[in-house]
Order: sequence, then C-alpha cells, then structure tokens
Amino acid sequence: MQKRQLGHSDLFVSEVGLGCMSLGTEENHARSLIDEAIDLGINYLDTADLYDAGVNEELVGKAIKNRRSNIILATKVGNRWKEDKTGWTWDPSKTYIKQAVKNSLTRLQTDYIDLYQLHGGTIEDNIDETIEAFEELKQEGVIRYYGISSIRPNVIKEYLKKSSIISIMMQYSLLDRRPEEWFALLKEHNVSIIARGPLAKGLLTEKPLEEKLKSEGYLSYSREELEKLLPQLDAVDPSRSMTKLALQYCLYEEVVGTVIPGASKLQQIIENAKAGLSERLSPQVYEQLQDLTECGKYEQHR
Repeated sequence: MQKRQLGHSDLFVSEVGLGCMSLGTEENHARSLIDEAIDLGINYLDTADLYDAGVNEELVGKAIKNRRSNIILATKVGNRWKEDKTGWTWDPSKTYIKQAVKNSLTRLQTDYIDLYQLHGGTIEDNIDETIEAFEELKQEGVIRYYGISSIRPNVIKEYLKKSSIISIMMQYSLLDRRPEEWFALLKEHNVSIIARGPLAKGLLTEKPLEEKLKSEGYLSYSREELEKLLPQLDAVDPSRSMTKLALQYCLYEEVVGTVIPGASKLQQIIENAKAGLSERLSPQVYEQLQDLTECGKYEQHR
C-alpha cells in the first residue's frame, strides 16, 4: 500500500489506516483484525485512552508488541474517565496530559507514541498550557509528534498559529465535506488531515440500500435525500465498489494523509485495504461526485 507523509514529520503512513475503536473487547478477535490489517499493508493504527476505558489500548499494545517498529501508533488524550467509569470529563491540563501519557504507554506496552492527539478541545481551554505539555513530551522522547482531533474552526486556527501539530483528525466523507474549507490553509501550514468516518457509518459501502437507510438521515441529508443520492453516487463509476469510490474520494487531495475507517469484521478490513490499493479517481469522476453532494461549512465555533 502506498504511504503518505504526515504533515512536516518523518512519519509515512499507509493511505488506509485502521481506526481501532470498533475492534471490540475480545482479545483474539481484536488481534485477528489487527493482524489482517498489518498483513494487507496497513501500518497506521489509531486508538484512544477513551475507548473501552483503556481496554482498546491494551489490546492494540498486545497485538503489536513484537513488531512495534513497523507500526505508526497513534492515540489520544483529554477525556478523563470518572472514578466509577460512568462517564468522563474534559481535561486538557498539562498535569493530566503528562500523567495520562504514562498510563497509555503502559497499556500500549511501548516507550514512545508516534502521534499523540488532543481528543477534542474548546477555545476556552488554556491552549498554551496544552501545547507546552505536548512540546515537553516531545523533548522527553515520549512522543514523536502531536496533533489534534477537532472540527472547531476557532480551535483549529489557534493550534495552526501556535503549535507544531502535524495533523488534524476530522470527520470527512462524500457525505460530510466540511473539512474541504480548510484544505488550502492546512496545505499552507503543511498539516495533514486524518479522515475519520470516511464511509459515513456504512452508508458509503456495499450494504443493500434498505439496510443502510434504517436511520432517519445523516447530518444535513434526510432519509429521502439519501434514498435518491446513494444510487446516483454508485452510478458515477460502476466499475468500482462504493467503498472504493468513497475512500478514493477522500484520498484525492494530498492534504489528506490517511483515511481511517473502523472495522469489526475481517471482510471490512479486506474491503478497506482493497479500496486503498485501487486506482485513483479521474478529475472527471471527482467533479461528478462533488456536483452530486453538498459542501457544507462548520457554522459553530468560528
């Protein structure tokens, strides 16, 4: 699988990564999914301390323990579980980040994290203090690089201006094109997008239409609009599966460093990897897909 450079870093990640949130908590099953992903050329694994209250990190750590050097490992911080595990609070403080990273390293059975990401953020945070925590962890060799996971324009602009982030994780798909507003600015700062949700909760896959349309809609699209739109998208390039079309749409612009669809089944891993290996979209197909879909903007937190 081809690799792309994340921002201005020396991290080269597979164009399709693995979002680990959907692995489940059964160790053998999770390991089989990770093994398959790695065998198919996926080298970027993305987890978070939030997922299953740290169990997800433990499972990832066990699965990659003997091949750590071949993996670009990313995790996230900022959501602090309550003592009774009934929920979590937001804590981007330096004290918490520097403690949380130690816990993540223990669960992941490693002594460094390739990409440490702030798992959210608001403009009310003490952003300077958060950046200071990440920069100190870099100097200490505990993390190689850091990024943020955010869709808030005001937060994104602050980090672009003040920090040395290499990536911003954003939900991005044919049905959620809001990140495209930021492509030019991110290119200017040499920061990559990590695209989560590229298959729009399964809407952009090969599932039968009636199975996809069990919900009332998706973001700005009503159920009726999706019923009309999805077959139109499918017909743009009948030689490709919808998964291939969807992932290659996200990968069309080089500012997208990797797409990270989740997977809970082996077949999903295989389909996602095949999509990453498939032929690039032609400009004509790309434009047709854009003509059929909406390009919204983030209206809040500007």
